[in-house]
Amino acid sequence: MQKGLSPYDIKQLSLFEPSRKMENNQSYFHRLQDILSGDLNFHRQKSNYASHNFHSFPAKFPPQLPAKFISNLTAPGEVVLDPMMGSGTTVLEAYLAGRKAIGFDIDPLALKISKVKTTPLKKNEIKKVGRTIIETSRQLLRQNQLSLDDYFRKNFDAKTREFIEYWFSPIARIELLALSTAIKKLSDAETRTFFELIFSSIIITKSGGVSLALDLAHTRPHKARAAYGPNGQLLYGDDFLRENRRRSQYLIKKYRSPLEEFEKKFDQNFSGLLDFNSSRIQPNIQYGNAENLPLDNDSVDLIVTSPPYASNAIDYMRAHKFSLVWFNNSIEDLSEKRKKYIGGEGILNLATENLPDYTLQIVELITKIDSKKGRVLLRYYSEMKRVLREMFRVLKPGKAAILVVGNSILRGRSSQTHHCLADIGKDIGFEVPPIGVRLLDRNRRMMPAGLEVDKNSQI
Repeated sequence: MQKGLSPYDIKQLSLFEPSRKMENNQSYFHRLQDILSGDLNFHRQKSNYASHNFHSFPAKFPPQLPAKFISNLTAPGEVVLDPMMGSGTTVLEAYLAGRKAIGFDIDPLALKISKVKTTPLKKNEIKKVGRTIIETSRQLLRQNQLSLDDYFRKNFDAKTREFIEYWFSPIARIELLALSTAIKKLSDAETRTFFELIFSSIIITKSGGVSLALDLAHTRPHKARAAYGPNGQLLYGDDFLRENRRRSQYLIKKYRSPLEEFEKKFDQNFSGLLDFNSSRIQPNIQYGNAENLPLDNDSVDLIVTSPPYASNAIDYMRAHKFSLVWFNNSIEDLSEKRKKYIGGEGILNLATENLPDYTLQIVELITKIDSKKGRVLLRYYSEMKRVLREMFRVLKPGKAAILVVGNSILRGRSSQTHHCLADIGKDIGFEVPPIGVRLLDRNRRMMPAGLEVDKNSQI
């Protein structure tokens, strides 16, 4: 840590390298060490090129980070894996660099985002389809051809209907229904998924998008105290906030038309569409559990990934369900999926692993303060041991696995994720170089941080 920097500006970069046959690959190891000792911050560098900006996703690392490892540690045509790919940053960078990219995830929205970002489409056709969707939606609204009550009764169970009615105003619900109806008419699956992602992206944003949530990108949504329509009419909540400007800044929302937001986002994503390039290898993106990868032994040249935080510090499904329910996913089914995520808080039928000494000490320290949190952390490091074991199995001898990690704070104590994963990695058989450190740009942090309290901030 450099003098004068807040510890909240630090994110650890943990790297693991199998010790097998390393004596024959010293130049590779030196390249890895050089990268670690170089600049990993990438401050003031744009990250919205290509299709990286298609959809909001919490705690993404900048694309320059995986790109640096991919370009320096692999050759064109070699295999780059992200077993917990999230929004597909590593997979997209590997694809752009002419590598064979493989990505797995169990989150349905992560799979959709990653597939769309790495699928070239014919721009002329997409432009026509986009305009057709917008015009069809407007026509449905003008002709009053949609019935919310009938559609909700036929397509959603009671719990899912309750969720949608709580978080979306009636005026937003009818526009979203018009858009989703127009999108569902598309016969080509890849084209339909492209527009489904635009639909999702106008809901899941840092401002809560077209819902009544104040913030969805940070995965801890709070409902606005009041919301106002396009003509200033009160849609929801208490009107007293209108007069109290100082308090209302972070408590109210102004209505955003889903149709208008969709049109703006379509124009943005259209400009980032990938052009077809025959020299690139189409990525292999699948639903898959990082603890049990469907890959052969010694088949991967490089792994670059960012594991989830311990104890659901970032609760992906809590935000993702806001758009996933519109794709015929019930709240109950999505809640069941959430229980399977690495880093979750469920501890029933906990399958534990034998952990090395340092990691056990951290778990025991948390357990003494809060036994349940200790069990949650035990679950996390047991899951991560199985993940690291799979990484070791699929990596070719002498190749590297890069893990970008951050600590969780449990009852005021750090999970020491970087040191514990290094400890587990060594126990499995990896060689661990010095851990690199990346300083987060304050303006791009997932949660703003400051050395002084800002009373005007909502955080």
